[in-house]
Amino acid sequence: FIYLFSFCFFGIFQMFHKEQTLVVYLKEQKKIYHKKYRPQVVDTRNGSTVTEFILVGFEQSSPSTRALLFALFLTLYSLAMAMNGLIIFITWTDPRLNSPMYFFLGHLSLLDVCFITTTIPQMLIHLVIKNHTLTFASCLTQMYLVFGVGVAECILLAFMAYDRYVAICHPLSYAQIMSRQVCVRLVSTAWFFGLISGILLDYMTFRGPFCRDNHIENFFCEAPIVIALSCGDPQFSLRVIFADAIVVLLSPVVLIVISYARILASILGRNSSSGRGKTFSTCASHLTVVIFFYTSAMFSYMNPRSTHGPDKDKPFSLLYTIITPMCNPVIYSFRNKEMKGAMARALGRSSLSQAESV
Repeated sequence: FIYLFSFCFFGIFQMFHKEQTLVVYLKEQKKIYHKKYRPQVVDTRNGSTVTEFILVGFEQSSPSTRALLFALFLTLYSLAMAMNGLIIFITWTDPRLNSPMYFFLGHLSLLDVCFITTTIPQMLIHLVIKNHTLTFASCLTQMYLVFGVGVAECILLAFMAYDRYVAICHPLSYAQIMSRQVCVRLVSTAWFFGLISGILLDYMTFRGPFCRDNHIENFFCEAPIVIALSCGDPQFSLRVIFADAIVVLLSPVVLIVISYARILASILGRNSSSGRGKTFSTCASHLTVVIFFYTSAMFSYMNPRSTHGPDKDKPFSLLYTIITPMCNPVIYSFRNKEMKGAMARALGRSSLSQAESV
């Protein structure tokens, strides 16, 4: 269902995006757009420095297309916020969900809420209004939050894979290995490295002046695109970001692959077919999230910029900024009997309190 939904989503997106290939329309819109939104500059000894950016986003689409995209993204954003908010509330208030898996799941939902809130509301506003300018400070802050939260989620997914490995391969010592103190330390580590990586990314992106075109061909400030607009040679900054992406993306992937390889070996050595099916189901849901999130992030931050373009960047950016946060609750929670029971109890308490108030 998740794969079918994703294919349908990108099919609709590409259908809407085809109209941007009309040469006459693009030229007319570009002339009007550049004439209306000229970059603010200040004179310096070397020329002019850009002090604000313009997020092109879906500006070149027709009004009807923007209206449809607004309705689609608003629906996805609302669903993601509602489902992740429900998971946060349940995992933090229901005493029956006190295992490390649900502790990590609550923090994953919190990261998803933070992640989509940094980009999607701004995109929805820009689909309605014509002023797409973004100040230098706003772009810097948004980039820091996106990258910081994204790195924290990458590391947290690796810790969740390790948690499943310990639970399946070492069930007798699971409570001792994954104690509450250990879980808090792992989550704190994910947040810490996310915040530090965000600082590094911001410094490498904005360490030089910007004196070129100030149009960002995306719906939010993405580091590789912004670096390409800076003065001088951007190769050093891109290399540093590439190296950082190797650490924060490939290292968790290695841990995830090792964890699930050992889980697979443990499953194949069991005689119970029912136990195999349950374990395969749990691990398959986690791997689905990993594939969605890591493939889109690797394309954005580990591919050469020569292979990028608006038609390629936007779908992948949408995949890891809104599709993955919306799919996480469906994949992790609504297939889990304990989570279903906790949701039913939470909704039941809410209905009961409303009835008593009436």
